[in-house]
Amino acid sequence: MSTLLQILLLFSLLCSIASATELPVPLNDEVLSLIVFKSSITDPNAALAMWTESDATPCSWTHVECDAATSRVVRLSLDSLGLSGELPRGLDRLTSLHSLSLSHNNLSGPVPAGLSLLPDLHSLDLSYNYFSGILPEDIPLMPSLRYLDLSFNSFSGPLPGSFPSSLRFLMLSGNRFSGPLPSTLSQCSFLLHINVSNNQLSGSPDFSNGFWSLTRLRVIDLSGNQFSGVLAEGMSNLRSLKVLNLSRNRFYGSVPAGLGLCPHLSAVDLSYNALDGSLPDSFRYLTSLLSLSVSNNRLSGQIPDWIGNMSALQTLDLSNNKFTGNLPSSLSGLKDLSYLSLSNNLLSGVIPDSVSQCTRLSELYLRGNSFNGTIPQALFNLGLELLDLSSNGLTGTMPPGSAHIAETLRWLDLSNNDITGTIPAEMALYYNLKYVNLSWNGLKSQLPPELGLFKNLTVLDLRSSELYGAIPGELCDSSSLAVLQLDGNSLSGPIPEEIGNCSALYLLSLAHNSLTGPVPASISDLKRLEILRLEYNNLTGEIPQQLGTLQNLLAVNISHNRLVGRLPTGSIFQTLDQSAIEGNLGICSPLVSEPCKMNVPKPLVLDPNAYPHGNGNDLVTYGSGPGIPKRHNFLSVSAIIAISAALVIILGVMVITLLNISARRRISLLDNALESMCSSSTPVLVVLVWERWLFSGKRIV
Repeated sequence: MSTLLQILLLFSLLCSIASATELPVPLNDEVLSLIVFKSSITDPNAALAMWTESDATPCSWTHVECDAATSRVVRLSLDSLGLSGELPRGLDRLTSLHSLSLSHNNLSGPVPAGLSLLPDLHSLDLSYNYFSGILPEDIPLMPSLRYLDLSFNSFSGPLPGSFPSSLRFLMLSGNRFSGPLPSTLSQCSFLLHINVSNNQLSGSPDFSNGFWSLTRLRVIDLSGNQFSGVLAEGMSNLRSLKVLNLSRNRFYGSVPAGLGLCPHLSAVDLSYNALDGSLPDSFRYLTSLLSLSVSNNRLSGQIPDWIGNMSALQTLDLSNNKFTGNLPSSLSGLKDLSYLSLSNNLLSGVIPDSVSQCTRLSELYLRGNSFNGTIPQALFNLGLELLDLSSNGLTGTMPPGSAHIAETLRWLDLSNNDITGTIPAEMALYYNLKYVNLSWNGLKSQLPPELGLFKNLTVLDLRSSELYGAIPGELCDSSSLAVLQLDGNSLSGPIPEEIGNCSALYLLSLAHNSLTGPVPASISDLKRLEILRLEYNNLTGEIPQQLGTLQNLLAVNISHNRLVGRLPTGSIFQTLDQSAIEGNLGICSPLVSEPCKMNVPKPLVLDPNAYPHGNGNDLVTYGSGPGIPKRHNFLSVSAIIAISAALVIILGVMVITLLNISARRRISLLDNALESMCSSSTPVLVVLVWERWLFSGKRIV
């Protein structure tokens, strides 16, 4: 009985041991491929922690999607996980994979070959990484590929000779690809979107037989390359085109008229090329166009009246061309316009009120033209965020503005005009202003202390605006002020001590004014200061040694003041050029041990026994006692010159007087001789005698 019990216990133990021992699960190809991928990269956020070899299938893993029917991996979505390292081989074992997305990581190195072994791969997104090298040669062999995004990496070299004909989306922007576009792109008849912007591609694209034949295209972006040539006609075939961006290339010739026959266009950017001629009249039909930019070309002619027909426009940029004439009144029809730039053309006339009827306008650039007349008050009733009317011929005063613009205006540039009057007190309400430039006008006003109320003000430029009076200390109540330029005015009084409160300043220019008093030591509190210009004022005293602690200073000019003493040690002051300190009373380098010499006129000593002593300005000679210096009076060089000039004038007057007396005696003798000769009735002899006296200069007796 005991033996039977022992047998039963042993059998039970063996069964328990057998049940407790699990046999290892064999790894399939997909699990093995993904485990190899995980082990080859760095996963700092443990985003792939669930990926373990203990699973028979990866379908429950994060960022992995499987087909419900076959349990095969069809999608890997590994975007924005912080992954780094090089992409390993082995992903080609995921033979059912449809989509692979690794965008927005830190992956680097070349893309391994073998992707062509994924026959069902439809989408490949490797964008926003650090991949480099040339593209794998087998990419054109991926028969099902529809979406390819390799943008914003460091790929280089030429593009492949061909791409899969199944391709719908091709995004290669932000790399270093070079050479021409492959002509075989025209075989991608299903292509909807192509973006090869910001590379180093060159050559003349075959538009007629290439792009213009891809009638399904919706987006063409070739911007930021080195393409050249003429934009051929035939664009009217692209009936589905919505976005065309050919900017920042070297295209020349006229703008194709067929572009205006693409009914679905929403954005056209042809800027930064060498296009000439005028805007095609066919553009009047682009009623769905939201954005038109042809800036930085050589376009000419007048801005057409039909521009107002493009009623959907939100952005219009015609800047840096050669457009002439007045602004069309039809601009009032652009009710949705928010951005208008006509800067740097040859436009003239007054700014029409029609511009102010673009009620959604937020940015208006009209700089660098020949507009005249006054600034329309209606412009200041809009909700503008940026207003640039600089470098024109505008006159009158600054409009006081409105509560509407006071809430929105961030940038105001009215420089280089003929605006007069004072700075309106209402500007104190513009609390969102960050940039103010009223320079090169004729404001002839004092600086309003209210400017310090601009808590967001970064740049204040009032150069050469005929300002006068003192610099208000309240100006630096704005702690965000980074650039303060007040040079070329008639400002007087001292530099306020409060200047040290402008802690964000990196450029301070107060040159060419009439400022007096010392250089305030509080400037040393401007730790970000890079440029300091105080030249051509009447500043006095010594330069504060604390300025030597400004380690970011790159340029200093304190010339043509009345400053004395040593320059501060440290910083840029030890290497200042002579032109930056000249014209002062006496400034010397901190590296020189001798006393600083004063720049006063050199004296001329009357006592020849005197000799220079000390610093060269005091002249002494020995007195009655040995070794006892005795100070002598002296005259300056300028006084001696003045006395000499007076003596020369007196001598000149005396010489002229003597000459006049001699001339009168000569004329008297001549009159007597003539009278005697006339009485003897010998007129011929009179003439001969007169000529002889006249040319000989001798007295006749």
